[in-house]
Amino acid sequence: MALQQTVEQTVAGLGYDLVEIERSAGGLLRVTIDLPWKAPTSEALAAGIPEPFVTVEDCEKVTRQLQFALEVDGADYKRLEVSSPGIDRPLRNEQDFERFVGEVIDITLNAPMGAAAAGQVSANRKKFRGTLERAEKVEGAVGAPGWQIVWSDAPEPKPGQKVSKKRAPAPLHALGFVLDELRDARLAPIVDFKGRRAKTQPGFSDIDDGTNVPD
Repeated sequence: MALQQTVEQTVAGLGYDLVEIERSAGGLLRVTIDLPWKAPTSEALAAGIPEPFVTVEDCEKVTRQLQFALEVDGADYKRLEVSSPGIDRPLRNEQDFERFVGEVIDITLNAPMGAAAAGQVSANRKKFRGTLERAEKVEGAVGAPGWQIVWSDAPEPKPGQKVSKKRAPAPLHALGFVLDELRDARLAPIVDFKGRRAKTQPGFSDIDDGTNVPD
């Protein structure tokens, strides 16, 4: 907990949001940061102004400050890596869900669907992928903001495959939830060369033993 608090306070003190902390084999401490998000104004949306994103310079600044703070605390790690969120960015709070409405996300429920599946999906199913939407109301969640994902079980057409306009569209499924029901939620790691992930372009900084920052 001491390390978590040190990282959180250091990142916040520099004006960034802490997205995730991970410890990996070989003493690697991986810290993911992002810029604080504010809902875009109607003027910004109309002008098509993209969201700012974390740069290499941002990651280097956080890396240097974290190196100092962790050394003062005597934290046990061999290599520090600070980066921006990847295409499978975790969604942690209501603001994250608000920010990524309309995106395809992967969620894992705390418990299987069970009787709530009503025979539409496997009662043992906990993992789902669909487009994130706001839900008007989630049963049993009085006063809590609701969300849902919407998906179709129709197979994706293969590259170059023509889809008949006469074919009836596959039915859509919707799953409503509140955040307390989720074990994990992330942006689906879908690569779109038209710029789907422009809001999470990569920045990266890596320090080995706190002594070297590569270009």
